[in-house]
Amino acid sequence: MSSLAETKARPWLLLSPALGTLSFLLLAPLCFIVVYSFWLRTATGADTGGFHLDNWAEFFSDVFYHDILFYTVRIALMTTVICAVVGYIPAYFIANTRMKNKGLLLMLLMLPFWISYIIRTLSWINILGTSGAVNALLQWAGLTGEPLQLLYNEATVILGLVHYLLPFMILNVYVSLVGIDGNLVSAARTLGATPFGAFLKVTLPLSLPGLAAGSLLCFVLGAGTYITPLILGGPTNAMFANLIFEAIIIQLNWPLGAALSIVLLVVLGTVVTVYGRLMGLNQLSKSFG
Repeated sequence: MSSLAETKARPWLLLSPALGTLSFLLLAPLCFIVVYSFWLRTATGADTGGFHLDNWAEFFSDVFYHDILFYTVRIALMTTVICAVVGYIPAYFIANTRMKNKGLLLMLLMLPFWISYIIRTLSWINILGTSGAVNALLQWAGLTGEPLQLLYNEATVILGLVHYLLPFMILNVYVSLVGIDGNLVSAARTLGATPFGAFLKVTLPLSLPGLAAGSLLCFVLGAGTYITPLILGGPTNAMFANLIFEAIIIQLNWPLGAALSIVLLVVLGTVVTVYGRLMGLNQLSKSFG
């Protein structure tokens, strides 16, 4: 009996360092944020401890926060759809190419991760700015007489998010495509299916777990970012994370920022939970198997 108990306890003993680290670095700060969200910032700038509902009342009563939250979800959803459509093509090419240097393609795919996310976002100013490359080319070709205002709008924010999230989508789809047995496609072709028909009947359904995992990752990262709308967006393109940044860094209202952080965490956690129920978390995990 003791040996059986030791066998059951052994995995937990092996996991205890990792679980302890996660508890210290994740759960403890999260509990602190939850408690801090019920504090109150006074007129003097000091934070008053206790159980106050003012921050939560401000969020639920002010439609401004609701509009920004819906806008954030919409932008993240649009970005995810674009990444899924655009990212599937290069993932399929890399997975099925007969090039000897397939590793080189993967290295080029990983290359953007070697550059700071902020630097990559700032680069769009030199491309789409009034004195950027696009406007210079349009004026040189005589298509425009003066620079166009291409920055600081919703389209630019989506463009920046796609630029940031597309490698994540490609990698997830690529891993799923590589795991497909090539004999299945050959069998479909033998039974009379066209190349496109074999893709629709075999390859696409079997690659859906990777596509689903990449979509979830892109949505969560897109909804939680604030750098892209801060740099490439205008005054009306702020996302929910920008409100958190402004409350904590600019207004120094940490209790309100904590409450808004919990709201975003709950919304994204609900999306992940519902998405996992609908798609099946076991199916999503297959894309990494």
